[in-house]
This record gives sequence, C-alpha cells and structure tokens, in this order.
Amino acid sequence: MNSGKSALITGVTGQDGAYLSKLLLEKGYRVSGVLARRSTDTLWRLRELGIDKDVNLIDGDITDISSLIRALQISGADEVYNLGAQSFVGSSWQQPVLTAQIDGVGVVNILEAVRIVNPAARFYQASTSEMFGLIQAEMQDEKTPFYPRSPYGVAKLMGHWATVNYRESHGMHASSGILFNHESPLRGIEFVTRKVTDSVARIKLGLASKLHLGNIDAKRDWGFAGDYVEAMWLMLQQEVADDYVIATGVTTTVRDMCQIAFSHVGLNYHDHVVIDEKFMRPAEVDVLLGNPAKAESALGWKPKTSLDQLISMMVEADLRRLRG
Repeated sequence: MNSGKSALITGVTGQDGAYLSKLLLEKGYRVSGVLARRSTDTLWRLRELGIDKDVNLIDGDITDISSLIRALQISGADEVYNLGAQSFVGSSWQQPVLTAQIDGVGVVNILEAVRIVNPAARFYQASTSEMFGLIQAEMQDEKTPFYPRSPYGVAKLMGHWATVNYRESHGMHASSGILFNHESPLRGIEFVTRKVTDSVARIKLGLASKLHLGNIDAKRDWGFAGDYVEAMWLMLQQEVADDYVIATGVTTTVRDMCQIAFSHVGLNYHDHVVIDEKFMRPAEVDVLLGNPAKAESALGWKPKTSLDQLISMMVEADLRRLRG
C-alpha cells in the first residue's frame, strides 16, 4: 500500500517517534526522521520494531533552523510531527536553559521552517499534561488553565502557544496533542514506569533486590504510546487544525503501578520498594487526570490498552531483554 504521502518526524529515535514511524509506514507513507547527532539515543527502538531500514534518516537538530529547512526540502513532507524534545522532567531542573532552547525555541524553529518551505504542510506539536502542573480542575481538558511546575512544563507551554499562534497568524494546519503520560517497552529507563518494570525484572531474576523511588503517592493518567500515536495521525487528517487532550481518563498512583508490576511476577512491592529523598522533585505535580472526551467525539479515538496490560507488556519485555 502506498499512500503517496511523505512525513517528517523530529525525535524519530524516541519512543513516540518509533511507534509513529511504524504506524505511518503501515499506512504507506514515506517516512523521514531528523536525527540529532548530539542525542544519546541510538536506533535501538527502530530496530526493535523492525523498521530501522525503512526510515530515511536526515542529520539535523531542532536548535538549528537551517538543518530543519534542509530536512523539509529533502523529505518533501506533507505532514510534520514535532516529537523532538528534552523530555525528562527531572533533568529540566538541572538543564533549564537547554530545555527552554529545545522544547520552547525549538518549536518556533520548526514552525518557521515549515512556514518557509511548505506552509501547506500539516504540523503536529507534542504538547504535554505537565503544562497543567498545579491542576486548576479535578479533570483536565482543552479549556483547563495551565500552571506548569517544572522548567520542562514551562518550555513545553511556550511550544504549545507558538503552535496556536502560527495556526491563527499564518493559517497553518498546526495541531497540538496534549498527551498525558504514555508508556511502552520502548520507554527510556529514566522514566518511572520503565524504571519500575526494569527493576521488577532484575529483582525477579536475582540481579537486584531493591527499587529506590521518590513520591510514590503521585497520581498519573497512564496509557500505551502505541495507542497515542494513532491520535497524532488522526489530528492531521482533520479538515480543521485544533488541540486535543489524549488520555485514558483514569488516574493511578505510582504505588499502585508498582503493585501491578511486582504482582505480575509473583512478588510483593512492600518487600522491595525504598523511598529515597534523592528522587523527590523540587515542585511536585501531585495529580494528573485527563478528559479525552473531545478526542473521542471529534477524532473517534479511544485508548485500547489498560494499565494492567501495559505494565505486564513492559515487565515481559524487560525480562526478555535481561535473559537475552
């Protein structure tokens, strides 16, 4: 199947970039990815999905507009997905300027590059539930006021509003997906879900005995990244660009997520989890709970994977990796 369409993805070597590449290739797209050579990411995620030979990689960096212009010209992209980011909230306190450059100014760079090369191209911006931060409503939707609580959330908010601004100022088909936490076996080890599932696998195999965590009473709305990239694609198929909350509508504590992961291998989390001050954030986001009603009605999108299924999938993948 060949759709004749071409897509360009920044952050192509990340979790979402890999799943989105796979989805678009299955839909017959020509897929190109911007490869930032400063990134510590390798191509292991694309390899794991068996698509590393199918994505055309173009050297470039979201902080360098000239390289983005070149990538757009080479790819001839009809759709541009900006998934490139410094995406670890914890690191943003140690690297606030870098985070602002990539997650804030970087979005303006790629929007401007699209406007210069092909203003008719459809644009997707990866926004985040971390923009809600100190929540102003029990359940967050597209109209909930933002109150970011980290340099990451602040920078992402700049990128979000830049996308809205280019849509309204230049008439570009530019949409933002305000994605709540989405995880998978391809998640980086620094993220709490993957840190938990990797540790569970290590403890089960006798390679470790303890798991050190920060605030395990923080609540998050967790979904499967493989489900969420479909929502990104659906946004760019709409006649009119808009912003959408993508979430499951269910919130779970880190504690309960640990319980699911440990019980999957017949262990009790009480025996292994250690609360460590080192992992407490300077300003915590206590609860995030998304309302995906607009995405359900306008896009026809619904999450397919439950948290139990997701965590089981991740634990099994980590057991396979460690045994291998």
